[in-house]
Amino acid sequence: MIIRPFREGEEGALRQVFLSAVHGTASRDYRLDQVEAWAPEAVDPEAWASRIRAIRPCVAEEGGVILGYADLQPDGHIDHFFVAAEAGGKGVGSALMGRLVETALERGIPFLHSEVSLTARAFFERWGFVAEAAQTVVIRGVPLENFKMRRPMPLAGAGDP
Repeated sequence: MIIRPFREGEEGALRQVFLSAVHGTASRDYRLDQVEAWAPEAVDPEAWASRIRAIRPCVAEEGGVILGYADLQPDGHIDHFFVAAEAGGKGVGSALMGRLVETALERGIPFLHSEVSLTARAFFERWGFVAEAAQTVVIRGVPLENFKMRRPMPLAGAGDP
């Protein structure tokens, strides 16, 4: 598996990963109406493509197949972190998070933070994130529970704990 920068033209493939992650994995912890509000099948493809190009994610790929993607913003925010349902439990998420942590260290970002689903909370905790607050967000009129999570980064040169 390789972790590499997103390439323009892959927006549709990332959309499929997103849909798979939400409909196939997160559906264990969210109701059908919540899953459909979070990841509706019908979206404006150009709006999706613009969003992906704006966040500039890294992509996990194996054998030419995109298995997951994640982004790291300059302020340490992780906006998207998704692994295709069929790739769950195979180290894809760990490879992506490892890259994000490595990048944050290189850039001197003091902490990582994200809004993390019920499904992903345990994974983020294994990577040193702490839930700062439970929250309810409303997407397309439907409330969804998630967690504001944060992970402090070691000082430059101190290595990753």
